[in-house]
Amino acid sequence: MPPKRTSTSETPVITLDAIRQLINDGISSALKAQAAAMATSDNSNRNTEPREIPVAKRGNYKEFINCQPFYFNGTEGAVDLIRWFERTESVFSRSKCAEEDRVTFATGTLTDDALSWWNAHAQPMGIEQANQITWTELKRLLTNKYCPRTEIKKMEDEFYGLTVNGSDLKTYIRRFQELTILCPNMVPNSEKLMEAFIGGLPQSIEGNVTASKPQTLEEAINISQRLMDQIIKRDSVNRAGNKTQFCTRNQ
Repeated sequence: MPPKRTSTSETPVITLDAIRQLINDGISSALKAQAAAMATSDNSNRNTEPREIPVAKRGNYKEFINCQPFYFNGTEGAVDLIRWFERTESVFSRSKCAEEDRVTFATGTLTDDALSWWNAHAQPMGIEQANQITWTELKRLLTNKYCPRTEIKKMEDEFYGLTVNGSDLKTYIRRFQELTILCPNMVPNSEKLMEAFIGGLPQSIEGNVTASKPQTLEEAINISQRLMDQIIKRDSVNRAGNKTQFCTRNQ
């Protein structure tokens, strides 16, 4: 028999590290392929059309009326005119009334003499042009019409002499705010407005409000209300204590 042939080449040896590397390379390739497939699928399903920007809802006249605005006939006086201003602005907010619709909607609540005045004012320029004025301008026109200069002068005098009566801070604040609206030219800026407000407070809280250095009229009002509540509570406790002592002595 012929002798067996012996191979001179050796079978390569695969180490454990090489096996691990092959496995890692396979897993990495599979993950990359899966990520690419998912990206392609996402792009094909994605809506490339521009998104529609939502438009804020604009209130209409029906919604304005449903919020129950006040009506103004021109004979109620300055205080009721202020009430009409405040109520109308509140209804503007709740009914989402657009800025350009404010005068149109507001003049729809004028009646009798006030409506006749508005029609006479709008007639020369046309109602559409008249409705294009701002709400601030309409308030100015109504104030000039229904708060004559003689009445304004009386209110200005009242403003400069206005003070808190006893501990009735609530009435003082309400009247002060009314007068600042009716007589907007009495104080040149917010700082002077706060000075005028603080100047009418009782001495028991005036100094503390000033020392607090409020930055706005609203802040000054809040501070004064808090201090006045403390004084009223303290006085109530003192009266109760004095009453108890009086009853004890008489027993």
